[in-house]
Amino acid sequence: MDRRPEPAGGAGTTGAAAPAIPGAVRGLLDELWSAGHAAWVVGGSLRDAFLGRTPADWDLATDARPERMLEILRDAVYENRFGTVAVRRDGETYEITTFRSDHDYADFRRPHRVEFGDSVEVDLGRRDFTVNAMAWGAPAPSREGPAEPRLVDPHGGRDDLQRRAIRAVGDPARRFDEDALRILRAIRLAAALGFEIEPATWSAIVDRAALVQHLSAERVAAELDRILALPRPSDGLRLLENSGVLECVAPELAAQRGVAQNKVAGEDLWAHTMRTVDAIQADRPVVRLAALLHDLGKPATAADGHFYGHDRVGAEMARAFLDRLRYPKAVTDRVVGLVRQHMFTYDDGWSDAAVRRFIGKVGRPALDELFDLREADNVGSGLAPEAAGLAELRRRVTEQLAADVAIDRGDLAVDGDDLIADLGLAPGPTIGRLLDELLERVVADPALNDRPTLLLVARTLVEDET
Repeated sequence: MDRRPEPAGGAGTTGAAAPAIPGAVRGLLDELWSAGHAAWVVGGSLRDAFLGRTPADWDLATDARPERMLEILRDAVYENRFGTVAVRRDGETYEITTFRSDHDYADFRRPHRVEFGDSVEVDLGRRDFTVNAMAWGAPAPSREGPAEPRLVDPHGGRDDLQRRAIRAVGDPARRFDEDALRILRAIRLAAALGFEIEPATWSAIVDRAALVQHLSAERVAAELDRILALPRPSDGLRLLENSGVLECVAPELAAQRGVAQNKVAGEDLWAHTMRTVDAIQADRPVVRLAALLHDLGKPATAADGHFYGHDRVGAEMARAFLDRLRYPKAVTDRVVGLVRQHMFTYDDGWSDAAVRRFIGKVGRPALDELFDLREADNVGSGLAPEAAGLAELRRRVTEQLAADVAIDRGDLAVDGDDLIADLGLAPGPTIGRLLDELLERVVADPALNDRPTLLLVARTLVEDET
């Protein structure tokens, strides 16, 4: 880590200028204040508002118990035992949570019990990082009338925003012992905001990196997805590596460190992987995941400066990795296919039939993703994106698709039912073999894709087998 900021003291309660708060949120605050309760905007939404960023959502905190909130906010729904209700306003859902203090962390993730409270300061004291431990709002109205809304910042969150620092609230070791997910959140938040993790917090992350092994696979996958969705994922991936967390959540990726490649001078395989991921657009999450895993098989296949079969081995390892993190099957299948196919080669001597066979092998839905992955792989290797004839292959694939030629069984003018009805065949493996042979002939000569013609060809094939 570089440029680590100096420690900051707490800022206490201040009259800082109000953040830009949507009307619906201010309306909820007003409803709670009018009912005699404290109400505050808290957490990441307030942080983002002060940074001039658009918050993904808005969270509120109050001294009102959940049952009382249901009385005040008639359309509210009680969500969980941690004191959170959800309410919709102007088409958006907002979460409001009763002040609380957590107790008895024993699984490095969630408290076994919570106690509701009446103090926003105590509530902020249980939060993860100072930039998330601020509140803007007002306490419950007194006899003298409603209080003026203000900022409460007991841990110096505003100062850390200015310093661009991620700092744990209180003792960082205790914060991470309570909830190991905070380790991943610190890394992701620093990468997303372009902040530094201050020295004491960073030291605690390094010392307690192994705690992330207690997290559920789904939690780890969610944080990995959020890092991969950043404008430059390598910022987060590098922090995962430097902290030792990568070794704990993805040892297959950590094994890429120090593996030499004849790519960009002075960079190892892990640097190549991060370059490749960065080269994929953020709106292509499946391809970014494939880029992260595309060379997973190289360390296991390294021999004399080569990586023979790393695409096949890597595809098997990618499936195991994604299954371990419980990714949806559709995502896993697509990513594994991209890893398996990413080493395709092309030369301008390919016939149109060869292009059609390539399309059929890859599959229409994955074509653009595979080309995007290859372009990023080229960039990660220090090459032009469309090196090795990629632009020409893209053009030829587009031409074949525009010609509406047969690429897979579904494009044939006949199907299995036709072969059974017209040729009197019995259902079974023979039908599949016949369709595959018909497809091969149609790929070679699209003019054959005519129902009567294919039935005649199929009958000849059956007769030749008897």
